[in-house]
Amino acid sequence: MVKTAWVTDSTAFLDDELKNHPDLYIIPLTILLDGEEFADGIDLTAAQLYARLKELKSPPKSSQPAVGVFKELYENLSKDYDQVVAVLLSGKLSGTVSSSEQAAKLVDIPVTTFDSQILTAPMTALLKKGIELVEAGNSIESVIDQLEALKTTNETYVLIGSLEQLHRSGRMSGLQFFLGSMLNVKPIISIEDGALNTKEKVRSDKKAKEKILDYLKSSYEKHKFKEVYILYGLHQEPANEWKAEIKKLYPELSVICCPLGAVIGVHAGENTLGISWHNGLK
Repeated sequence: MVKTAWVTDSTAFLDDELKNHPDLYIIPLTILLDGEEFADGIDLTAAQLYARLKELKSPPKSSQPAVGVFKELYENLSKDYDQVVAVLLSGKLSGTVSSSEQAAKLVDIPVTTFDSQILTAPMTALLKKGIELVEAGNSIESVIDQLEALKTTNETYVLIGSLEQLHRSGRMSGLQFFLGSMLNVKPIISIEDGALNTKEKVRSDKKAKEKILDYLKSSYEKHKFKEVYILYGLHQEPANEWKAEIKKLYPELSVICCPLGAVIGVHAGENTLGISWHNGLK
């Protein structure tokens, strides 16, 4: 039996099962606040980040883990494992995938780096599926093929909590920010092929949520997927309200509320709220 180590990054949402998994290892991204560096989830929580944002002199930034951090981890894992599989956030949103791929060339243990083309809870769902498939005896080549197919079925729609923060972090152009602020436009952001995309623009949060629920209804009636993830910045209450609304419509659907964490908070803001699911996860 080939012994496999699993690696993911700190944007992943870890439930109790994953927190206690003996073969899972987490690489933290870095958050930069006025020249100070913090390891995501270790030195800085999301709540601490949002408190600090109000007093910052310069825009906050996030940074991918260095190649050396991955290399050191992979070298240590080679002592106890036969192979490593790294399931990481989208390569179009961070250089984390690239750092892992470069580190893999510097170590003796075989490392498979999987670009999830997503982040947080939907990335975690891919990780859990991968672990399940390997434990069922599938080869790593077969597992990656299945995960590649599954990730293309993802739909993610987000209402950004702070357009200003998204703009200051470099994820939104000045013109988009100006128009959104002046006209009170609420862009629905989707993640497609691993990149942020403006799916639609509406005039209120209420209309945006109605539109997203229309997307959910259409996809669920067609694919009957098993679970949906509600993603939130700092405040869980709006997520719980949305969960109750969805459960009322679809009682058989598993609805999981997941905090986005500090790295995503750097770019999106504390009032961010989104929904994600994999049409192929049944």
